[in-house]
Amino acid sequence: METDDVSVREQLFHNRVRETIICVLLFTCLYMVSYLILTHFKKAAEFVTDDIEDATVNKIALWLCTFTLSVAVCAVLLLPISILSNEVLLTFPQSYYMQWLNGSLIHGLWNLVFLFSNLSLVFLMPFAYFFTESEGFAGSKKGVMARVYEAVVLLLLLALLVLGIVWVASALLHDNIARKSLYDLWEYYLPYLYSGISLFGVLLLLLCTPFGLSRMFSVTGSLLVKPRLLEDVEDTLSCTIFEEDTLSRKLKCGNTCWDKLNMEVMKKEYQAVQSKRVALEMRRKASPWQRNLGYPLAMLMLLALTVMCVLMVCFNVLELLLDEAALPRGMEDPHLGMASFSMFGSLGAAVQVVLILYLMVSSVVGFYSSPLFTGLLPRAQDTNLTQIIANCVSLLILSSALPVFSRTLGITRFDLLGDFGRYNWLGNFYVVFLYNMLFAGLTSASLIKTVTWAVQRELIRAFGLHRLPLTVSRSTVPFRLLLASGLSKIQ
Repeated sequence: METDDVSVREQLFHNRVRETIICVLLFTCLYMVSYLILTHFKKAAEFVTDDIEDATVNKIALWLCTFTLSVAVCAVLLLPISILSNEVLLTFPQSYYMQWLNGSLIHGLWNLVFLFSNLSLVFLMPFAYFFTESEGFAGSKKGVMARVYEAVVLLLLLALLVLGIVWVASALLHDNIARKSLYDLWEYYLPYLYSGISLFGVLLLLLCTPFGLSRMFSVTGSLLVKPRLLEDVEDTLSCTIFEEDTLSRKLKCGNTCWDKLNMEVMKKEYQAVQSKRVALEMRRKASPWQRNLGYPLAMLMLLALTVMCVLMVCFNVLELLLDEAALPRGMEDPHLGMASFSMFGSLGAAVQVVLILYLMVSSVVGFYSSPLFTGLLPRAQDTNLTQIIANCVSLLILSSALPVFSRTLGITRFDLLGDFGRYNWLGNFYVVFLYNMLFAGLTSASLIKTVTWAVQRELIRAFGLHRLPLTVSRSTVPFRLLLASGLSKIQ
């Protein structure tokens, strides 16, 4: 009997050691990738200065930002890893080499991501910001530790302020529960704060993702060679080169012939013509397959993914009306390898993973494309440390809300693990139903608007109506003029 107990304890010990090693290796890889990303965008002048103290403080803040970004990437990969792990165990149920991939490992990953994400949002990132802005208390000895003391004091004051706000909010919403003592800080107030942060992230995803889904078409189009209807590339390129040479000659004699204002206008025109010439040369060098097939296939793929997301959300709305079990909920044991989380098997699970990653990319594109957050867009080798901290916080809020976002919309049937499934608002039918309806409506409206505008823009460009003066409204051009212009170009 004692031998059996020892063997069970040894097995549990080995399992825990194996899971710890896997988590450490995964996080180390993500940390190195995140560090390379941040070093690509950081401003080198802030880390190579004559002041050793400032350089040390900036390096420590950069390490904290790298930790936060790696946690954000891990939060994005939570659902894909969980779904793919379940399908791998279904495909190889008796494989000895897949025994390490179990529910305990996945559950531990979810708990670690939840812990580290909240630790980064509540403590590490505010400390990094206060640390970079602090100079030490007046009269104290200068140095790194003096700045640490000031940052810690400011962080404690911020924590008291946030806890006071949470207590007031809970008193307004749940008066009887808010009268609990401070001994319930860990059991009630912190989970309440986490629930509010998650709700903010999910609402931010609701605003950014539909806009990002429509922006994905233009962003992808800028990276590919677009086919042009009724356009002669060689003729257009020759005219552009001639125009560029003319502007270049005018700029060379600009000091004597033109005033300063005209010179600035001409320089902008020259840069625009130069970029147009580069784009036309890329179009000429592109192969016929790349020029005529790559762009339509990419647009069709984006359209298919977006329509698939909308259809899955509409199907989830019907399930919410018919069955309360469709509400997002948490589970204690994932029971991996028992059944597929998609009715279409492994193919459906792969589609779910692609859609989850596509929604995350779209939300990031929509976030940086919105007028409120355009200034946060990082620039290579020209992003200061304060912008890096703001970007890491924003990406962590979006990524930590992605599992709840995907499960709430019905993109996947994999229920939330750990503390992700204990948010107060997940069990509210009206909140979840209204959220699904808003997402489907906003995405459909953005998609229709993007497609119709894209078709209209290509027709106007193809028929040469973009050369009309600005006083003429292109929307008032009759269809007969479009048809006549198109026939004249063909002839």
